[in-house]
Amino acid sequence: MNKIITILVAVLITASVFAQAPQKMSYQAVIRNASNALVTSTPVGMKISILQGSSTGTPVYVETQTPSTNANGLVSLNIGAGAVVSGTFAGINWASGPYFIKTETDPLGGTVYTIAGTNELMSVPYALFSANGATGAQGIQGIQGLTGVTGTTGSAGATGAQGIQGLTGATGTTGSAGATGSQGIQGLTGTFQSGTVAGQMQYWNGTAWVSVTPGTTGQNLTNCNGVPTWTTGGVCPTPNVTNATTGKVWMDRNLGASQVATSSTDAASYGHLYQWGRAADGHQIRTSGTTVTLSAIDQPAHGNFILASNSPRDWRSPQNDNLWQGVSGVNNPCPSGYRLPTFTELEDERVSWGTNNAAGAFASPLKLPMSGYRNSSNGSLGSVGTNGNYWSSTVSGTFSRRLYFDSSPANVDAANRAYGFSVRCIKD
Repeated sequence: MNKIITILVAVLITASVFAQAPQKMSYQAVIRNASNALVTSTPVGMKISILQGSSTGTPVYVETQTPSTNANGLVSLNIGAGAVVSGTFAGINWASGPYFIKTETDPLGGTVYTIAGTNELMSVPYALFSANGATGAQGIQGIQGLTGVTGTTGSAGATGAQGIQGLTGATGTTGSAGATGSQGIQGLTGTFQSGTVAGQMQYWNGTAWVSVTPGTTGQNLTNCNGVPTWTTGGVCPTPNVTNATTGKVWMDRNLGASQVATSSTDAASYGHLYQWGRAADGHQIRTSGTTVTLSAIDQPAHGNFILASNSPRDWRSPQNDNLWQGVSGVNNPCPSGYRLPTFTELEDERVSWGTNNAAGAFASPLKLPMSGYRNSSNGSLGSVGTNGNYWSSTVSGTFSRRLYFDSSPANVDAANRAYGFSVRCIKD
């Protein structure tokens, strides 16, 4: 499955007293093919839409472009500079947000877009917002122009910028301009945090902005388990932890988490919430959009969380029991060499805990946090910081097995496959 990884959307806009804001935004993304290899030095077809209101909102502007990736699979373009399909970039009222950027990509350079992703503009472009902002307060009256030398044809004094028109100068060469009017209302403040070292970047983990420590010369920026990571040769590190009691080797954090849990309620350790059997297509992001349309195939052509209120409450119709089975299983979201644990493997971990509850889960070698769940009926988050839910690969009738724990005794039971639960990968 092809992947597009949005690295940064940076608004590079400047404005002066006498110039309008440039009507464009810079955008970068990393393109990968079905083998998770970078698509390098290749033209790709892209369709960019600005959506208003939500990730499925009305497109107020749509354009297409055919940029080329660089040697690192990075594509860079200016939104607003492409071939317009509908709307006008200058006509977007940035004050009427929120706005979302939807990108659709054809890695072969055409218009058969097989990759789609939607991201919210968390900070409104300042200069563009100001262009639609309220009119600045009226400036004071310009001073009278200086008296020029008497000539045959004197020119009138220049008009004051944004203020009341300056008084007409006496006959002469040039009168003085009126005073400049006050600045208009300031646009919304962005949410990026200030960095601490040069080269530091930030990414949205679904809950908060997380900083990425700068890499060294020659390293590549790689998507490792949903986290932008500086790597050597594009090889992602896979920190492991071993349970001496069970002898099993696991990843040391939840899939999609930026760090090992420092407590049962460490938000940075929660990670993503997957629907059972789905690949890492974007639906697992805690703030992804939702849809009520069930999928008839194993890999839906979108990254929305699929709602399922009716029995058997599965995102796929008909159900497929063969997903997530082993390292080479269909839609395995774990890194190479890792897979979903079985019901028995999760049960063995639970039995090894010092106490059979959330405290025991965190005190175990796996340091499992209470990352909550995502509701299969409405897509809302529930019990975050109150309980933990972890999928196994084991099927149980129309359900699938999961590990559940809170302050009460923990257990391994069955749950509807449309729920969004955490994933902790085990080494094969």
